[in-house]
Amino acid sequence: MGSYVAARLIQLLFVLIGVSVVVFVTMHLLPGDVAQLLLGDHATNEQLQRLREQLGLDQPVWVQYGRFMREALRGDLGVSVQSNRPALDDVVTAFPVTLQLALASLLLASLCGVPVGVLAAVRQGSRFDAVVMTLTLFGVSMPIFWLGLMLLVMFAAGLGWLPVGGLMPVGLDPPRLTGMSVVDSLLSGNATMIGASVRHMLLPAVTLASVPLALIARITRAEVLSAATADHVRTARAKGLADSRVILRHILRNAAIPIVTVIGLQLGLLLSGAVLTETIYSLPGLGRLMVDSILSRDYSVVQAGALFIAVVFVLVNLAVDILYAALDPRISRS
Repeated sequence: MGSYVAARLIQLLFVLIGVSVVVFVTMHLLPGDVAQLLLGDHATNEQLQRLREQLGLDQPVWVQYGRFMREALRGDLGVSVQSNRPALDDVVTAFPVTLQLALASLLLASLCGVPVGVLAAVRQGSRFDAVVMTLTLFGVSMPIFWLGLMLLVMFAAGLGWLPVGGLMPVGLDPPRLTGMSVVDSLLSGNATMIGASVRHMLLPAVTLASVPLALIARITRAEVLSAATADHVRTARAKGLADSRVILRHILRNAAIPIVTVIGLQLGLLLSGAVLTETIYSLPGLGRLMVDSILSRDYSVVQAGALFIAVVFVLVNLAVDILYAALDPRISRS
């Protein structure tokens, strides 16, 4: 197991280096001049040239990248043009909102997707199975932004059942302990805050959970059907064991590895895919921060956010790989 984890860490290190190169080069290919943005439209050419020299923007790209990596290893990813704070601080402040949204969506997708997939497999060929496969196909194909807007129009603007956006109502703020409004509300013990935070998180979580719910349901159905044909399952049925016991102890145990893998990988995808959802529902998370920073050409925050998401993504993948190897020792031996 130790050698397997070490090999995966080395691979992930190269992935992070590749991501840093892509992010850095992409930022330099975007239109706009950092010096012009910092000094304003009334700056003279001499002032712009002097600032470019101070920032090292007049040097070759590979020299700038080397300096960027050297500073990044020290935890210095630059200063935000908008907030005048360290870019990494802005990213870390916004990340709990994105993490809360991703975890809520993953929990909703798992609690609904796995049972639905199991029931569809048990009732293969039935009307229920056909409905589930049709709905999951729509779930995988439906654009997130369209679904978010439709839910917003229907349940918030139309029926008025749920809030239009934001984390909490105006004037009702839980104590900031974790940065996650639902968790902070639960820790405060205030029932009003708990209800308000859950209501504000419901529509964004449902929107973001649509794709992973459909994927988890389809994967669960396929894996349960595959595991149901194994010899030991036939033996268990021949012994007269109840169907529920056969499904829980024999079929699901063998189907658990790919299902757990898919669920784990969805967390990384949800963290990186929350941009549209946070924008639609006005959530002050990392995705919305990245969009605002790109529009305002705040390159330091964009680079810091992209690298932060990449680090979280590879760490989640590493955790999934370790869990996979723990569930199936043949993986680590191979």
